Amino acid sequence: MIGGNEWWKVCLVVAFVGLGATACREDAVEGGDGCDDGFQMSPVTGECVPASQMPDAGGEADADEGDASGPNDWVGNGIENCGAGNPPTMLSGVVTIPSGELPLPGVAVYVPRSEPASFSEGAECLPCDGEEITDYWVKSRTNLRGEFLLTDVPAGTNVQLVMEVGKWRRQVTVPEIPACEHTVIDDPDLTRLPRNQDEGHMPQFAVTTGEFDALECLMRRIGIDDSEFTPEDQDGRVHLFAGRGGTDRYQSGMNDGAAFTRAWEWWGDLNNLLDYDIIMHSCEGSAYMDDKRGTPVEALQDFTERGGRVFLSHWHNGWLREGTEDFRSVANWMSMEAITGMDLEPETGFINIEFDKGLELREWMYETGTTPRGEFPIVETRGSIESVNPEYSQEWVWIEPSGFDAPFLPPEMGDLFPDPPDEMTQYFSFNTPINAPEDSQCGRVVFSDIHVAAGNSSSVDHPFPSGCVTGSLTPQEKALVFMLFDLARCISPDKKAN
Repeated sequence: MIGGNEWWKVCLVVAFVGLGATACREDAVEGGDGCDDGFQMSPVTGECVPASQMPDAGGEADADEGDASGPNDWVGNGIENCGAGNPPTMLSGVVTIPSGELPLPGVAVYVPRSEPASFSEGAECLPCDGEEITDYWVKSRTNLRGEFLLTDVPAGTNVQLVMEVGKWRRQVTVPEIPACEHTVIDDPDLTRLPRNQDEGHMPQFAVTTGEFDALECLMRRIGIDDSEFTPEDQDGRVHLFAGRGGTDRYQSGMNDGAAFTRAWEWWGDLNNLLDYDIIMHSCEGSAYMDDKRGTPVEALQDFTERGGRVFLSHWHNGWLREGTEDFRSVANWMSMEAITGMDLEPETGFINIEFDKGLELREWMYETGTTPRGEFPIVETRGSIESVNPEYSQEWVWIEPSGFDAPFLPPEMGDLFPDPPDEMTQYFSFNTPINAPEDSQCGRVVFSDIHVAAGNSSSVDHPFPSGCVTGSLTPQEKALVFMLFDLARCISPDKKAN
């Protein structure tokens, strides 16, 4: 907890575009905040950070008097009530993914005036102008370090605090917020997103398994509790479906060792898909287009156009490469022979910073320990994409391939394949409907040419979750975590960076 008298006047003065005002420590009054030019003292950690990464100061307080009918048992306490020379009532902390391992930017943090409205279930069109939070005392958004700073917070005991991004929401109780002081939440378990439904709301996920990737393990590693992985006729927030060659049942002792529904028997019915917010397809090791052509590819496009979100790993490029006319238009693909043989060596991924989210990804990766800035190591890279169509798609990460081999082909066939392009896209995204005006687009698709969950096993010999390894997230997994939470947000166009 930070107190003081005149220090806040010096510190709470500088406004940053889209980031609000900054603050600094009490002992920084005489000589500034002690940081180099272009840096400011974080009010949350006390460290010098780039000015562009200061947390939003939450200067959107509602100064009206409150009442006892809401979730809090106090009335509003604006800055004017603290008296001349005193700081306002402030609250700060750091929001993380459910596991607590990584900070999360762009999370709305607010003190509600009434109980937040319930989320509807399944795919729906939620453009950003429909997601605005309106019934609050004060609100803010987290910066790249996951930090938030709320100013003019009503003081009291058992104060409710909400953290929300897309359909992720957690509401917690802050035991006490003294008036006219800065309260720092130093319990990281209080400001992470929910791990289960007892802690808050989570999107509804459908995850298909596959022999060559294990996205179901990544969901577990971001911190989702095992209790949330269930068959689709139960109420867990992650339902697993058996893809070709992937794990096809729970281990004994989990959901009674139940077998998964076969993915190719499930995804051909649009009504099945519409129950979910996000669908994730793990690489199966081949395209298996006989499972997808016709009704399934049409259903997947319809799902996204109604607000669904989709993540596709490597060989699920078939949904796009041989999908509907709209889906075929988002990228130019290598030949089937080249894709089959393009087994690239470990490479360096380069983050595209020519659009706002790419710039944010670069800085967030750097803040979470990935160096050098704008690059990260990738294992199990693949080469499917010749180029993306910039009219519809946004490239996030590319590689400059140093070489490749063709382990699935006899040596005499090597001459059939040209050298790889100088640059090859590894992550890209697009919004749907493809040709709709930007403010009418509802869904989003992310494609990864990387086996993201490298090191985990999703084979039929490993009932879930026995094939999932533990440990810190790799750089390429961090990049996907960023994109996974971005996938859950309201739909907005990818704006070019200034």
